[in-house]
Amino acid sequence: MGLSKFIFNKVLGWNIAGNFDESIKKSVIIVVPHTSWHDFYIGVFVRRIQQLNIHFVAKRELFKPPFGWYFKWMGGASLDRTPGQNKVEAIAQVFEGKEEFRLALAPEGTRKKVLNWKTGFYFIAVKAQVPIIPVSFDYGTKTVTINPPFHPSGDIEKDMPILRKFYDGVVGKVASYS
Repeated sequence: MGLSKFIFNKVLGWNIAGNFDESIKKSVIIVVPHTSWHDFYIGVFVRRIQQLNIHFVAKRELFKPPFGWYFKWMGGASLDRTPGQNKVEAIAQVFEGKEEFRLALAPEGTRKKVLNWKTGFYFIAVKAQVPIIPVSFDYGTKTVTINPPFHPSGDIEKDMPILRKFYDGVVGKVASYS
């Protein structure tokens, strides 16, 4: 952890505000904004410094050689994005079979600018009965902020504005996409 913290803080100039509650073994972690592939290694550093297992799903093409083994080792699971599948249900079921599962997702669903988030993360959390932990990667201040857990009510219209508020003023790596 010492080397990771040194590189993250001193070489890259990043800081972490807040901490994950280690007693929360299952959660959906939403990371916003997601504007660059650089977000991946920033997340890897945070995960290492926080000494916490954090998982992710990604398109199955990423899990092919030569890098597939690495993404699996890092806690990744491939996701079949074929249309017509109930991905929310499938991912929510993963929570049932695991004692510890913290799923990190980017609600934008892409690294491009979007006006509306995809809502799968919300319905996964509701179905799995786990909290949502809002995390931001602010490239403007070089701060990763880990916010307190948010327990979804099941009323997405009420909850979404609350979740989006955690990201007011946060600047992504590609600022025009934030």
